[in-house]
Amino acid sequence: MARVKIKIEGMEKLLKDLKRLEKVPQKHVTAAAKKGMTIALKQARADAPEETGALKRGIILYGEKSRRRRAKKVYRVVFDSRMNYAFQKPVQDPGSRGGKGQNPAYYPISQEYGYFAGKGNYIPGYRFISDALPENARGIERTIIKVMQKKIDVEIAKAGLR
Repeated sequence: MARVKIKIEGMEKLLKDLKRLEKVPQKHVTAAAKKGMTIALKQARADAPEETGALKRGIILYGEKSRRRRAKKVYRVVFDSRMNYAFQKPVQDPGSRGGKGQNPAYYPISQEYGYFAGKGNYIPGYRFISDALPENARGIERTIIKVMQKKIDVEIAKAGLR
């Protein structure tokens, strides 16, 4: 069998350019992830029950910080701890004696997952945050990909690869 040796002109430059492109700045990854998760945030706020409006205002995006992994960003839709003054209400524990059993009830969680009312009646939750992500998964994926494509195109243009 004959050996064939192929030499591609510019291969070293292509490999070098791909290495440079591999180091996409973290700010681009963060921007794309945030833009995508904003879709779930808006859906969760729209579906949240509204009595005083505090619950809708208290739903935020929380970006987890990672020092080890570059090009990774995770956002979660959570309740703002700065609004605990509106979310935590003291509830009289029916099993306590003399009014000493003040247990704080966390309003957002009871609205999300449900709770047991008096006499063991279960009140189901609205699942406004749990359902926001699966309902919008395709749109979130498309948004993240679209934003990352734009950011990568900008990086390619900056590096003079086009």
